Amino acid sequence: MAALLEVKNINVYYGAIHAVKDISFEVNQGEIVTLIGANGAGKTTTLQTVSGLLRSRTGSIQLEGKPIQNVPAHKLVAHGLAQVPEGRRVFQQMTVEENLEMGAFTQANSTVAPNLERVFDQFPRLKERRRQIAGTLSGGEQQMLAMGRALMSNPKILMLDEPSMGLAPILVEQIFDIIKRLHQAGTTILLVEQNARMALSVADRGYVLETGRITLTGPGKELLADEAVKKAYLGG
Repeated sequence: MAALLEVKNINVYYGAIHAVKDISFEVNQGEIVTLIGANGAGKTTTLQTVSGLLRSRTGSIQLEGKPIQNVPAHKLVAHGLAQVPEGRRVFQQMTVEENLEMGAFTQANSTVAPNLERVFDQFPRLKERRRQIAGTLSGGEQQMLAMGRALMSNPKILMLDEPSMGLAPILVEQIFDIIKRLHQAGTTILLVEQNARMALSVADRGYVLETGRITLTGPGKELLADEAVKKAYLGG
């Protein structure tokens, strides 16, 4: 079966700096796949290349077998790819509900209300705060809002960039519980995360990045038990 998302041999530069070096990976329908690694390993750069914010000099990126590497970033949502950016980046002066409605800009008007109810089912806290200004939410609530906003586009694949960043441990647990629930509901997820232990505990498969290269790949639970991974990323 063909992969839902297939990335082949991408190379990304910042000027003369070779940030992503010949990376290839795939995400199958219904999987959680995670990219882990230290700061500067190339995780976010890889995600931004998939989402069209950066360009690779080589290789290809395919979604459902169709090339998307030359599709402008703002058009990729309509192709079924949604990204929750690092730092959440909600619309601070808008209400929770207005933020969610912004996520549905590619969808028919008739789908907005049912999609909103589905998001509220997944995130009851957002329903409680639907009239609240987003900038007054806690960090964890803003992360939920950013995830809910992405889900409003009915994505074929949801890409999460460092969803635990800056959150207290109890909120990190809550966010990863939500990720597991989304997965159980059938959402395909590509997860970039510095908290390797949490990421690998929920992932079907993982890829370890070091200085722009994939150095190890395997099922999440196997990587969690791998001595080299434990020593480098899990404090083992």
